[in-house]
Amino acid sequence: MNPWMRKALLAAGAALALAAQAQTYPNKPITMAVGFAPGGSGDILARLVSTRLATALGQPIVVENRPGAGATIATSYVASAPADGYTLLFVTSGFPGSTALYPKLKYDTVKSFAPVAKVGASPVVVVVPAAAPYKTFGDVLEAARKTPGKLNYAAGGGGATTTSLAAEFLKSEAKVDMLMVPYKGSGPALTALLGGEVDLGFDIPSSALPHIQGGKLRALAVTTARRSAVLAGVPTVAELALPGFEVTGWFGVLAPAGTPAAILERLNREINAVLAQPEVKERLQAMGVEPASGSPADFGALIASETKRYGDAIRRLGLTAE
Repeated sequence: MNPWMRKALLAAGAALALAAQAQTYPNKPITMAVGFAPGGSGDILARLVSTRLATALGQPIVVENRPGAGATIATSYVASAPADGYTLLFVTSGFPGSTALYPKLKYDTVKSFAPVAKVGASPVVVVVPAAAPYKTFGDVLEAARKTPGKLNYAAGGGGATTTSLAAEFLKSEAKVDMLMVPYKGSGPALTALLGGEVDLGFDIPSSALPHIQGGKLRALAVTTARRSAVLAGVPTVAELALPGFEVTGWFGVLAPAGTPAAILERLNREINAVLAQPEVKERLQAMGVEPASGSPADFGALIASETKRYGDAIRRLGLTAE
């Protein structure tokens, strides 16, 4: 048998094996990796979606926290996992910036993953402890300008996260100098903020909201173009100081590149159905997350455009991973 024929037969056999695998999917537990510590926005939403998705698929989904290095530890793990639909990655909108912040990564945000589904979108909220002297967003900017480099802020997840990038973009546009203190996720970052270890924080409402509603944190501004429905009384950064400023967080699910299309479509269909459940929609909206819907291709187009946008901004600002 000539080499060309051998390669063709091997490729055909592999394709048949993948097709058969897709038809029986899933027939064992699935792992959903999260690049942040328990208690943060990504972890909360991953568990909410996974619980409902497991019921729809008829198999357990184990949420596995692999925090550190701006979520790149978990991302690298999934990038090298078998492309069989049994190892998934829950990502936040900081994900597209990781290749620009960490140039030595062995994965590519566009080529190394297969998009599954976008889960939702959310603002970033600027918060301070209730006892802090800063009553408004303007107070924070004024203090940062008077004492450059003295104010510090918590960033859950380190460099490649929406919260930390929102802070960096704000610092650049407002021309202020504040020190980032990285944590392994929103949970540890909020603990530090509540304990008075840092002056302010940038977070997603889904994790910060209970502390805002409980009176332990004061929300000063949100980073989206429009006010958040769940924080209607909190003005936008654009309203207060920087016209046109906008950073919107989002969440989604990825699989390793090469995962069969039939599996991606099944997962996408089931996730969209989960997000359409009235009780899930209500819970997400109560956390400040607007549920999403769309195809894997829609989510892939978003990731590609955000990778360029964040990468260009990171290089322009000269940002590096902490």
